[in-house]
Amino acid sequence: MPMAPREIRVHIVPGDYGKPLDGVGEPGVPPIPPALCNAIFAATGKRIRQLPIRDQLKA
Repeated sequence: MPMAPREIRVHIVPGDYGKPLDGVGEPGVPPIPPALCNAIFAATGKRIRQLPIRDQLKA
């Protein structure tokens, strides 16, 4: 955290509003469950192969 910038500047690039809008926020979401399952495996040695995860973490 000490190395994080104290100020963040955001630049909004003007677009062509005559064209249909495309999504850009969704592509980052699908990798989250596999990454979380791999992190659980790295921490516990238990492989998670189905979602939801909570039912598989019981001893």
